[in-house]
Amino acid sequence: MTSSSGTETRPFANRAIEIRPTGVRKMFDLAGADTIQFGLGEPDFQPPAVAVEAFYRAMVDGHNKYTTTAGLPALREAIGEYWSPHRTGLGAANVCMTMSGTNALLVTSLALLDPGDTILIPEPGFPLYAPHARISGAHAVPYACHFENEFVPRIEELERLTDQRTKAILYCFPSNPTGATITERQRDELIDFARRHDLWIVTDEVYDQIVYDRPHVSFLGGDYDRVVMINSFSKTFAMTGWRIGYILSPDAEAMRHFTKLQYYVAACSNDAMQYGVLAALREAADYPAEMTKAFRRRRDLIVDRLNTMPGVSCHVPQGAFYVFPRVSCGDLSSEEIALEILKDGVLCSPGTAFGAAGEGHLRFAYTTALDSMRVGLDLVERSLSRLNASVPISNGP
Repeated sequence: MTSSSGTETRPFANRAIEIRPTGVRKMFDLAGADTIQFGLGEPDFQPPAVAVEAFYRAMVDGHNKYTTTAGLPALREAIGEYWSPHRTGLGAANVCMTMSGTNALLVTSLALLDPGDTILIPEPGFPLYAPHARISGAHAVPYACHFENEFVPRIEELERLTDQRTKAILYCFPSNPTGATITERQRDELIDFARRHDLWIVTDEVYDQIVYDRPHVSFLGGDYDRVVMINSFSKTFAMTGWRIGYILSPDAEAMRHFTKLQYYVAACSNDAMQYGVLAALREAADYPAEMTKAFRRRRDLIVDRLNTMPGVSCHVPQGAFYVFPRVSCGDLSSEEIALEILKDGVLCSPGTAFGAAGEGHLRFAYTTALDSMRVGLDLVERSLSRLNASVPISNGP
Protein backbone atom coordinates (compact mmCIF):
# COMPACT_ATOMS: atom_id res chain seq x y z
CA MET A 1 0.00 0.00 0.00
CA THR A 2 1.41 3.40 -1.01
CA SER A 3 0.56 6.76 0.56
CA SER A 4 -0.07 9.99 -1.38
CA SER A 5 3.58 10.95 -0.80
CA GLY A 6 4.74 7.76 -2.50
CA THR A 7 6.02 6.01 0.65
CA GLU A 8 5.09 2.46 1.54
CA THR A 9 2.60 2.16 4.39
CA ARG A 10 1.18 -0.86 6.21
CA PRO A 11 -2.61 -1.04 6.48
CA PHE A 12 -2.51 -2.77 9.89
CA ALA A 13 -0.49 -2.44 13.06
CA ASN A 14 2.34 -4.88 13.66
CA ARG A 15 0.62 -6.09 16.82
CA ALA A 16 -2.38 -7.23 14.78
CA ILE A 17 -0.28 -8.86 12.08
CA GLU A 18 2.13 -10.66 14.40
CA ILE A 19 -0.38 -12.13 16.86
CA ARG A 20 -1.69 -15.48 15.69
CA PRO A 21 -4.79 -17.50 16.67
CA THR A 22 -4.05 -19.96 19.46
CA GLY A 23 -3.40 -23.63 18.79
CA VAL A 24 -6.30 -24.53 21.08
CA ARG A 25 -8.79 -22.73 18.86
CA LYS A 26 -7.21 -24.18 15.73
CA MET A 27 -7.94 -27.72 16.92
CA PHE A 28 -11.43 -26.75 18.08
CA ASP A 29 -12.27 -25.39 14.64
CA LEU A 30 -11.25 -28.71 13.04
CA ALA A 31 -13.45 -30.81 15.32
CA GLY A 32 -16.77 -32.24 14.17
CA ALA A 33 -20.08 -31.95 15.99
CA ASP A 34 -19.82 -35.50 17.38
CA THR A 35 -16.21 -35.20 18.55
CA ILE A 36 -15.59 -36.11 22.19
CA GLN A 37 -14.24 -32.99 23.83
CA PHE A 38 -11.09 -32.84 25.92
CA GLY A 39 -10.20 -29.52 24.32
CA LEU A 40 -11.55 -26.28 25.79
CA GLY A 41 -11.19 -25.56 29.50
CA GLU A 42 -14.85 -24.95 30.23
CA PRO A 43 -16.71 -26.66 33.11
CA ASP A 44 -19.70 -28.69 31.95
CA PHE A 45 -21.80 -27.27 34.78
CA GLN A 46 -24.19 -24.32 35.03
CA PRO A 47 -23.75 -21.42 37.48
CA PRO A 48 -25.47 -21.84 40.85
CA ALA A 49 -29.23 -21.36 40.53
CA VAL A 50 -29.18 -18.68 43.23
CA ALA A 51 -26.72 -16.65 41.12
CA VAL A 52 -28.83 -16.96 37.97
CA GLU A 53 -31.93 -15.88 39.87
CA ALA A 54 -30.12 -12.91 41.44
CA PHE A 55 -28.82 -11.85 38.01
CA TYR A 56 -32.33 -12.00 36.58
CA ARG A 57 -33.88 -10.22 39.55
CA ALA A 58 -31.30 -7.42 39.32
CA MET A 59 -32.27 -6.82 35.68
CA VAL A 60 -35.96 -6.77 36.57
CA ASP A 61 -35.18 -4.31 39.36
CA GLY A 62 -33.54 -1.91 36.91
CA HIS A 63 -29.81 -2.65 37.20
CA ASN A 64 -29.27 -2.29 33.46
CA LYS A 65 -27.23 0.90 33.27
CA TYR A 66 -23.62 2.02 33.47
CA THR A 67 -22.08 1.48 36.86
CA THR A 68 -18.82 2.56 38.49
CA THR A 69 -15.63 1.41 36.82
CA ALA A 70 -14.33 -0.36 39.93
CA GLY A 71 -17.61 -2.22 40.34
CA LEU A 72 -20.29 -2.94 42.91
CA PRO A 73 -18.86 -1.98 46.35
CA ALA A 74 -20.59 -4.86 48.17
CA LEU A 75 -19.12 -7.38 45.71
CA ARG A 76 -15.64 -5.89 45.95
CA GLU A 77 -15.87 -5.94 49.73
CA ALA A 78 -16.94 -9.61 49.64
CA ILE A 79 -13.97 -10.48 47.42
CA GLY A 80 -11.59 -8.72 49.81
CA GLU A 81 -13.13 -10.63 52.69
CA TYR A 82 -12.76 -13.92 50.79
CA TRP A 83 -9.00 -13.35 50.45
CA SER A 84 -8.52 -12.05 54.01
CA PRO A 85 -7.21 -15.41 55.32
CA HIS A 86 -4.27 -14.95 52.92
CA ARG A 87 -3.71 -11.21 53.39
CA THR A 88 -5.17 -8.98 56.09
CA GLY A 89 -6.53 -5.52 55.40
CA LEU A 90 -8.06 -6.19 51.99
CA GLY A 91 -11.32 -4.47 51.13
CA ALA A 92 -13.29 -2.90 48.31
CA ALA A 93 -10.47 -0.45 47.50
CA ASN A 94 -8.17 -3.36 46.63
CA VAL A 95 -10.47 -4.76 43.93
CA CYS A 96 -11.47 -3.65 40.44
CA MET A 97 -14.09 -5.68 38.60
CA THR A 98 -13.33 -6.55 34.98
CA MET A 99 -15.05 -8.15 32.02
CA SER A 100 -13.31 -11.52 32.57
CA GLY A 101 -9.87 -12.58 33.70
CA THR A 102 -8.65 -11.95 30.15
CA ASN A 103 -9.66 -8.29 30.49
CA ALA A 104 -7.85 -8.19 33.83
CA LEU A 105 -4.66 -9.59 32.27
CA LEU A 106 -4.69 -7.00 29.50
CA VAL A 107 -5.25 -4.07 31.87
CA THR A 108 -2.44 -5.33 34.10
CA SER A 109 -0.04 -5.50 31.15
CA LEU A 110 -1.02 -2.00 30.02
CA ALA A 111 -0.52 -0.62 33.52
CA LEU A 112 2.82 -2.27 34.30
CA LEU A 113 4.71 -2.64 31.03
CA ASP A 114 6.33 0.01 28.82
CA PRO A 115 7.88 -0.58 25.39
CA GLY A 116 11.26 -2.22 25.96
CA ASP A 117 10.23 -3.86 29.23
CA THR A 118 10.15 -7.63 29.59
CA ILE A 119 7.89 -9.89 31.60
CA LEU A 120 8.78 -13.48 32.46
CA ILE A 121 5.93 -15.86 31.61
CA PRO A 122 5.53 -19.61 32.21
CA GLU A 123 5.95 -22.07 29.37
CA PRO A 124 3.91 -24.15 28.89
CA GLY A 125 1.37 -21.53 29.85
CA PHE A 126 -1.91 -19.82 28.99
CA PRO A 127 -1.64 -18.65 25.34
CA LEU A 128 -2.75 -15.06 26.02
CA TYR A 129 0.17 -14.08 28.26
CA ALA A 130 2.69 -13.30 25.49
CA PRO A 131 0.24 -11.47 23.16
CA HIS A 132 -0.84 -9.19 25.99
CA ALA A 133 2.78 -8.19 26.53
CA ARG A 134 3.10 -7.60 22.78
CA ILE A 135 -0.03 -5.42 22.73
CA SER A 136 1.58 -3.34 25.49
CA GLY A 137 4.73 -2.91 23.41
CA ALA A 138 6.74 -5.09 25.78
CA HIS A 139 8.44 -8.46 25.31
CA ALA A 140 7.48 -11.75 26.96
CA VAL A 141 10.39 -13.99 27.96
CA PRO A 142 9.29 -17.59 28.61
CA TYR A 143 10.65 -19.61 31.51
CA ALA A 144 10.35 -23.38 31.26
CA CYS A 145 8.21 -25.39 33.65
CA HIS A 146 9.67 -28.86 33.29
CA PHE A 147 7.84 -32.19 33.54
CA GLU A 148 10.74 -33.49 35.67
CA ASN A 149 10.13 -30.74 38.24
CA GLU A 150 6.34 -31.25 38.20
CA PHE A 151 6.00 -28.06 36.15
CA VAL A 152 7.35 -25.73 38.87
CA PRO A 153 10.03 -23.28 37.61
CA ARG A 154 13.62 -23.52 38.78
CA ILE A 155 15.01 -20.40 40.46
CA GLU A 156 18.36 -20.72 38.67
CA GLU A 157 16.64 -20.50 35.29
CA LEU A 158 14.65 -17.45 36.39
CA GLU A 159 17.89 -15.79 37.49
CA ARG A 160 19.49 -16.52 34.12
CA LEU A 161 16.61 -14.91 32.23
CA THR A 162 16.43 -11.74 34.34
CA ASP A 163 18.18 -8.50 33.38
CA GLN A 164 17.74 -4.74 33.82
CA ARG A 165 14.76 -4.71 31.44
CA THR A 166 12.77 -7.27 33.45
CA LYS A 167 9.78 -5.55 35.04
CA ALA A 168 7.52 -8.38 36.17
CA ILE A 169 7.06 -12.11 36.43
CA LEU A 170 3.82 -13.95 35.91
CA TYR A 171 2.96 -17.10 37.87
CA CYS A 172 -0.06 -19.35 37.38
CA PHE A 173 -0.92 -21.90 40.08
CA PRO A 174 -3.01 -24.00 39.80
CA SER A 175 -1.72 -24.07 36.26
CA ASN A 176 -3.38 -24.09 32.90
CA PRO A 177 -2.32 -26.28 31.09
CA THR A 178 -0.50 -28.56 33.54
CA GLY A 179 -2.67 -28.67 36.68
CA ALA A 180 0.47 -28.04 38.76
CA THR A 181 0.34 -26.40 42.19
CA ILE A 182 3.02 -25.22 44.60
CA THR A 183 3.86 -25.59 48.27
CA GLU A 184 4.29 -22.65 50.63
CA ARG A 185 8.05 -23.18 50.54
CA GLN A 186 8.09 -23.00 46.74
CA ARG A 187 5.85 -19.93 46.84
CA ASP A 188 8.19 -18.17 49.24
CA GLU A 189 11.23 -18.99 47.08
CA LEU A 190 9.48 -17.53 44.04
CA ILE A 191 8.55 -14.40 46.00
CA ASP A 192 12.13 -14.03 47.24
CA PHE A 193 13.35 -14.18 43.65
CA ALA A 194 10.97 -11.35 42.68
CA ARG A 195 11.99 -9.34 45.73
CA ARG A 196 15.70 -9.60 44.86
CA HIS A 197 15.01 -8.04 41.47
CA ASP A 198 12.23 -5.65 42.57
CA LEU A 199 9.77 -7.27 40.18
CA TRP A 200 6.01 -7.08 40.08
CA ILE A 201 4.41 -10.46 40.64
CA VAL A 202 1.36 -11.01 38.45
CA THR A 203 -0.38 -14.09 39.82
CA ASP A 204 -3.12 -15.80 37.82
CA GLU A 205 -5.18 -17.73 40.37
CA VAL A 206 -8.43 -18.33 38.48
CA TYR A 207 -8.45 -22.00 39.59
CA ASP A 208 -7.90 -21.21 43.28
CA GLN A 209 -10.97 -23.18 44.43
CA ILE A 210 -10.37 -26.20 42.18
CA VAL A 211 -7.67 -27.97 44.21
CA TYR A 212 -7.53 -31.56 45.36
CA ASP A 213 -5.12 -32.99 47.89
CA ARG A 214 -3.82 -29.85 49.61
CA PRO A 215 -5.04 -26.28 50.20
CA HIS A 216 -4.53 -23.54 47.64
CA VAL A 217 -1.29 -21.59 48.12
CA SER A 218 -1.71 -17.96 47.09
CA PHE A 219 0.97 -15.39 46.35
CA LEU A 220 -1.09 -13.01 48.47
CA GLY A 221 0.03 -15.13 51.40
CA GLY A 222 3.61 -13.94 51.24
CA ASP A 223 5.00 -10.73 52.74
CA TYR A 224 5.40 -8.93 49.42
CA ASP A 225 3.24 -5.99 48.36
CA ARG A 226 4.15 -5.74 44.66
CA VAL A 227 1.60 -8.45 43.89
CA VAL A 228 -1.24 -8.22 41.38
CA MET A 229 -3.79 -11.03 41.37
CA ILE A 230 -5.83 -11.91 38.31
CA ASN A 231 -9.00 -13.85 39.01
CA SER A 232 -12.43 -14.59 37.61
CA PHE A 233 -15.60 -16.55 38.29
CA SER A 234 -15.52 -18.45 34.99
CA LYS A 235 -14.02 -21.65 36.34
CA THR A 236 -14.96 -21.71 40.01
CA PHE A 237 -18.65 -20.88 39.48
CA ALA A 238 -19.01 -22.18 35.88
CA MET A 239 -19.64 -18.65 34.57
CA THR A 240 -17.43 -18.74 31.45
CA GLY A 241 -20.08 -17.03 29.31
CA TRP A 242 -20.74 -14.32 31.87
CA ARG A 243 -17.27 -12.81 31.31
CA ILE A 244 -16.61 -11.35 34.73
CA GLY A 245 -13.42 -11.23 36.74
CA TYR A 246 -11.29 -8.88 38.80
CA ILE A 247 -7.89 -7.44 39.59
CA LEU A 248 -6.80 -7.40 43.23
CA SER A 249 -3.68 -5.90 44.77
CA PRO A 250 -2.59 -4.80 48.25
CA ASP A 251 -0.80 -1.89 46.51
CA ALA A 252 -3.15 1.12 46.62
CA GLU A 253 -1.35 3.09 43.92
CA ALA A 254 -1.43 0.11 41.57
CA MET A 255 -5.18 -0.22 42.08
CA ARG A 256 -5.71 3.41 41.12
CA HIS A 257 -3.89 2.85 37.84
CA PHE A 258 -5.68 -0.43 37.09
CA THR A 259 -9.07 1.16 37.69
CA LYS A 260 -8.20 4.19 35.56
CA LEU A 261 -7.11 2.01 32.62
CA GLN A 262 -10.10 -0.29 32.99
CA TYR A 263 -12.32 2.66 32.17
CA TYR A 264 -10.59 3.08 28.81
CA VAL A 265 -10.72 -0.64 28.05
CA ALA A 266 -14.30 -1.49 29.04
CA ALA A 267 -15.75 1.48 31.01
CA CYS A 268 -17.34 -0.80 33.58
CA SER A 269 -18.55 -4.35 34.16
CA ASN A 270 -22.11 -5.61 33.71
CA ASP A 271 -24.25 -4.08 36.45
CA ALA A 272 -26.87 -6.78 37.03
CA MET A 273 -24.35 -9.61 36.64
CA GLN A 274 -22.40 -8.38 39.64
CA TYR A 275 -25.44 -8.99 41.83
CA GLY A 276 -25.52 -12.57 40.55
CA VAL A 277 -21.88 -13.08 41.44
CA LEU A 278 -22.42 -11.54 44.87
CA ALA A 279 -25.25 -14.02 45.49
CA ALA A 280 -22.93 -16.88 44.50
CA LEU A 281 -20.29 -15.75 46.99
CA ARG A 282 -22.79 -15.26 49.79
CA GLU A 283 -25.23 -18.11 49.23
CA ALA A 284 -23.40 -20.76 47.18
CA ALA A 285 -19.91 -20.69 48.65
CA ASP A 286 -19.78 -24.51 48.65
CA TYR A 287 -20.53 -24.76 44.91
CA PRO A 288 -16.86 -24.88 43.76
CA ALA A 289 -16.18 -27.70 46.22
CA GLU A 290 -19.10 -29.69 44.79
CA MET A 291 -17.74 -29.29 41.27
CA THR A 292 -14.28 -30.23 42.48
CA LYS A 293 -15.61 -33.56 43.79
CA ALA A 294 -16.75 -34.40 40.27
CA PHE A 295 -13.47 -33.20 38.78
CA ARG A 296 -11.52 -35.37 41.24
CA ARG A 297 -13.28 -38.52 40.03
CA ARG A 298 -12.55 -37.57 36.45
CA ARG A 299 -8.93 -36.74 37.26
CA ASP A 300 -8.37 -40.11 38.85
CA LEU A 301 -9.91 -41.88 35.86
CA ILE A 302 -7.95 -40.04 33.19
CA VAL A 303 -4.60 -40.25 34.97
CA ASP A 304 -4.99 -43.99 35.60
CA ARG A 305 -6.00 -44.65 32.00
CA LEU A 306 -3.34 -42.47 30.37
CA ASN A 307 -0.55 -44.06 32.40
CA THR A 308 -1.46 -47.48 30.98
CA MET A 309 -1.22 -46.29 27.35
CA PRO A 310 1.85 -46.81 25.17
CA GLY A 311 4.34 -43.96 25.21
CA VAL A 312 2.49 -41.96 27.89
CA SER A 313 3.66 -40.65 31.28
CA CYS A 314 1.29 -38.47 33.30
CA HIS A 315 1.60 -36.63 36.63
CA VAL A 316 -1.38 -36.46 38.98
CA PRO A 317 -2.49 -32.80 38.84
CA GLN A 318 -3.20 -31.12 42.16
CA GLY A 319 -5.41 -28.36 40.78
CA ALA A 320 -7.50 -27.09 37.85
CA PHE A 321 -9.05 -29.67 35.49
CA TYR A 322 -6.25 -30.49 33.09
CA VAL A 323 -3.69 -33.23 32.61
CA PHE A 324 -0.56 -32.58 30.59
CA PRO A 325 0.98 -36.00 29.88
CA ARG A 326 4.25 -36.56 28.10
CA VAL A 327 3.41 -38.53 24.95
CA SER A 328 5.89 -40.17 22.59
CA CYS A 329 5.08 -41.67 19.18
CA GLY A 330 8.35 -41.90 17.31
CA ASP A 331 9.20 -38.65 15.54
CA LEU A 332 5.66 -37.30 15.51
CA SER A 333 5.18 -33.81 16.94
CA SER A 334 2.54 -33.11 19.56
CA GLU A 335 0.39 -31.40 16.91
CA GLU A 336 0.66 -34.41 14.60
CA ILE A 337 -0.34 -36.74 17.43
CA ALA A 338 -3.29 -34.54 18.38
CA LEU A 339 -4.45 -34.47 14.75
CA GLU A 340 -4.26 -38.27 14.55
CA ILE A 341 -6.31 -38.55 17.74
CA LEU A 342 -8.81 -36.08 16.27
CA LYS A 343 -9.24 -38.38 13.25
CA ASP A 344 -10.48 -41.02 15.69
CA GLY A 345 -13.07 -38.61 17.11
CA VAL A 346 -11.38 -37.09 20.17
CA LEU A 347 -10.31 -33.49 20.60
CA CYS A 348 -7.30 -32.65 22.78
CA SER A 349 -4.74 -29.87 22.51
CA PRO A 350 -1.13 -30.19 21.33
CA GLY A 351 1.37 -29.11 23.95
CA THR A 352 2.84 -26.54 21.58
CA ALA A 353 -0.41 -24.57 21.78
CA PHE A 354 0.99 -23.47 25.16
CA GLY A 355 4.50 -22.62 23.98
CA ALA A 356 7.52 -24.39 22.53
CA ALA A 357 8.28 -26.04 25.89
CA GLY A 358 5.00 -27.94 25.52
CA GLU A 359 6.40 -30.06 22.71
CA GLY A 360 6.13 -33.75 23.55
CA HIS A 361 2.93 -33.20 25.55
CA LEU A 362 -0.82 -33.15 25.05
CA ARG A 363 -3.39 -31.33 27.16
CA PHE A 364 -6.64 -33.04 28.09
CA ALA A 365 -9.36 -31.02 29.86
CA TYR A 366 -11.51 -33.37 31.92
CA THR A 367 -14.61 -31.22 31.60
CA THR A 368 -17.00 -33.83 30.26
CA ALA A 369 -19.04 -36.58 31.93
CA LEU A 370 -17.42 -39.82 33.05
CA ASP A 371 -19.23 -42.03 30.53
CA SER A 372 -18.14 -39.83 27.64
CA MET A 373 -14.61 -39.71 29.05
CA ARG A 374 -14.41 -43.50 29.11
CA VAL A 375 -15.43 -43.73 25.45
CA GLY A 376 -12.99 -40.96 24.53
CA LEU A 377 -10.11 -42.57 26.40
CA ASP A 378 -10.74 -45.87 24.61
CA LEU A 379 -10.40 -43.99 21.33
CA VAL A 380 -7.22 -42.23 22.50
CA GLU A 381 -5.70 -45.58 23.47
CA ARG A 382 -6.59 -46.98 20.05
CA SER A 383 -4.96 -44.00 18.35
CA LEU A 384 -1.75 -44.21 20.36
CA SER A 385 -1.52 -47.97 19.96
CA ARG A 386 -1.85 -47.59 16.19
CA LEU A 387 0.71 -44.81 16.04
CA ASN A 388 3.25 -46.64 18.20
CA ALA A 389 2.78 -49.86 16.22
CA SER A 390 3.82 -47.97 13.09
CA VAL A 391 7.01 -46.60 14.67
CA PRO A 392 10.08 -48.30 13.10
CA ILE A 393 12.14 -50.39 15.51
CA SER A 394 15.74 -49.25 15.69
CA ASN A 395 18.44 -51.93 15.40
CA GLY A 396 21.03 -49.64 16.90
CA PRO A 397 24.14 -48.15 15.27
